[in-house]
Parts: sequence; structure tokens; C-alpha cells
Amino acid sequence: MIGGMRRGTALFLMALAPPAGAFELALPVDCRLGETCYVQQYPDHDPGPEAADFTCGPLSYDGHDSTDIALPTRAAMAAGVAVRAAAPGVVKGVRDGVADFAPFPAGQDCGNGVVIDHGGGWESQYCHLKQGSVRVKPGERLATGAALGQIGQSGRAEFPHVHFALRRDGAKIDPFAPDAAACGAAGADLWAEDLLIEPGGLLALGISDKVPEFDAIKAGLASPNLPGTAPALVLWAYFFGPRAVDALLVTLTGPEGTVVQDRVLLEKTQALALRAMGRKKRGESWPAGRYRGEVVMLRGAEEIDRQVMEVTVGP
Repeated sequence: MIGGMRRGTALFLMALAPPAGAFELALPVDCRLGETCYVQQYPDHDPGPEAADFTCGPLSYDGHDSTDIALPTRAAMAAGVAVRAAAPGVVKGVRDGVADFAPFPAGQDCGNGVVIDHGGGWESQYCHLKQGSVRVKPGERLATGAALGQIGQSGRAEFPHVHFALRRDGAKIDPFAPDAAACGAAGADLWAEDLLIEPGGLLALGISDKVPEFDAIKAGLASPNLPGTAPALVLWAYFFGPRAVDALLVTLTGPEGTVVQDRVLLEKTQALALRAMGRKKRGESWPAGRYRGEVVMLRGAEEIDRQVMEVTVGP
């Protein structure tokens, strides 16, 4: 799971499998959607200056032409997650040597990447791979699932992910809705297996003695046990895809009952967000024992996700 002890199951959409004999794709990453990775952004289906993913949701931006499969933290990236060929083909182009988390040379927005020619006009591209991880060469013939490199953050990338772009005869194709001119159109996708599609969700929870820095959360901040003299207890939630209609139900309890309980309204639609709620220490120390944090992400009356985590405080 991503972050907590339990992950929610509401509002998941299952992709429709392609008809037999059609061009099919395997998931191009060695991770489990909704557990160890997630889709941060889909191709844009809005013809104007706004953006909409294939479901008419906001998980895209204007002109975006790929599926961005992301890792929740840079620590997950450092551990190593393989990027794999989505279909058989021949390596058409390769780049490596672009540093992660650093300025990139002009024209190298993709960072380290691989392009594969699948025949029949089909071509796939894999961007932002980890520096030094690319393991294929131009002209090499690959089977589906062949390792290309690892998810990184090279080129124009604000978080660790693989930018998976698909083209046919030079035209950009959304693998989730290949025949849809606009969002919301029903139809088969190109994935060989049903994929878990999330409209947003929680990436990590933590309990700390102060509001953490957002960059520390994105790096993979841990939640160690805390001393009883901690100046405050703060429950934080890191999540993706919130909409302005969403809310978080935040509850932190300890040995003597509720420490924090609130409903937090989310006022903006964002790609990634952090919220934290807490209480300062009263008296000499916190009651010793286990403290349990729970966050529920709501969209209207529907539960999008739920996570729970615990730490020991004191003595």
C-alpha cells in the first residue's frame, strides 16, 4: 500500500480490455497501481485551454500527451523501480547521462529515455528515467516486459515518474481512450489487463512533533516514535488529485482519547497536496502509549481513500 495501514476502495474505475487481436500494452512499470505507484496525470482530452483526463476529471494539464506513472516519494525511487517495455519492438532511440533533480540541457525535457518502434506505425516513449539506469541500445529487439531502466526524475520532472507516451503514425494516442476525441466517451482501451484507476488518493500519513516541510514529505519522511516531551503532536496527510469539492476527515487519538478531530475542506484542485492538524503539549508530557492517526478522503458523500497509521509516544 502507499503509506498507511489500509487503502480505500471506493470510486475506482476499471478499464475495459481491448478486443482480441488488437494492439495491446502491458503496464510499463514494475509496480502495483494503487499500492506502490499511481497515475498522477493522463493525456489531456480538452480541445481548449483547459485540461481534462479521459474521465473528464482534472488529472491532466493543458496539452499533456502522456500517462505519468508516479512513485509516492524519492525514497521509493532510490530503492529502484523498473521501467519495462509495454509491447514487443525494436529500440529506436536512447538517452542517458542527464542528472536527476537538476537543470537539464536545452531540448532534453524528456531527460533519460527510450523510444521503441513496435511496427505497424506504433511507437512508445519512456521519459525521466534514473541517470545511469538505461540498459538497452538502439537496434536491440525487445520482448514485452523487457527492462529498460528505472523510474527517475531527470529532465523536466517535478516528481519521480515515468512519462509513458504512445503514438501511431506520429499521432498521440491515449492508451486509456484511444478512440475518444473528447473526454467521457466510452470504449475499449489498449491495456492487456484491467487496471485500477484512481480519481485521487492518499499517498502517506505521518505523526510528528511539528508541521513537516513539504519537500521532506516528498523525499519520504518517516514517522519514528516520539518522546513524551514532544512540543506538539501533528497528524499530516500527503495526497494526490484533490478537487475543490473534497474534504479530509482527520482523527488523532491516544491513550486518553481524542487529541485532534476535524473535517478539513479542500479549496483547490491540485496535483499534489499536504495538510496537517495538531495540538500543542499541555502539561509536562503526553500520556505514554500508542497514538493512532486516521485520515479519510471524501468527494461529496463518497469515500475516495482511507489510511491509518500509529506511533508510540513516551514515556
